[in-house]
Amino acid sequence: MEMTYIDTPADLTMQIGEAMFTQRAIRRLRSDKPVSDADLKTVLDAASKAPSGGNTQPGRFLVIRERDTIKAFGKLYHEAWWAKRRDAYGWKNRSDMPEDSPYKMAALLADEMVDAPVIILAFTIGRGGASSIFPGVQNLLLAARALGLGSVLTTLHADVMERVNQMFSVPADAEFHCCIPLGYPRGNFGPTRRFPTSQTTGWNSWGAAPPWK
Repeated sequence: MEMTYIDTPADLTMQIGEAMFTQRAIRRLRSDKPVSDADLKTVLDAASKAPSGGNTQPGRFLVIRERDTIKAFGKLYHEAWWAKRRDAYGWKNRSDMPEDSPYKMAALLADEMVDAPVIILAFTIGRGGASSIFPGVQNLLLAARALGLGSVLTTLHADVMERVNQMFSVPADAEFHCCIPLGYPRGNFGPTRRFPTSQTTGWNSWGAAPPWK
């Protein structure tokens, strides 16, 4: 493939600080408002601009827009989501989940993936490419926020990967990393609550408080 320069998209006018500090996981997406091809190109162009190890650019993104295919994939995602909860906690359905579980909101995505307007699957060519794909994924998520699109980073489970790879004719040398549903949100972006960095940062030594403690 021949490399080329990509100009900054004219529609990415939101300041980076606003995009970062109002971004949040959006799991409820509007099925009645489609995402344009132009917006998808913008977020994928943003992903392509992220650095990668040795500038090898192993990232590959698979965009799913066809409704029947999304519904079929959504069923696999639902199976994968509960397979992860089964492995970690022994849960098989909502009735097994404690009332105070932090996964209550996340479980919504398992139900709603079948109605996502767009789903993007992130891969790398070759193994061990996570450090080269996730900077691009974050660029994609921030560009989506700047365009008013909701998104969330999620994963799959080994139980469904063979079927997913068959569904999309994924080559054997491609490694899956994450799944990103994309669409206009039902709900609002930030503000978000986070642990203060004075409690999550070590200064020169683990557990030593930073100057802004």
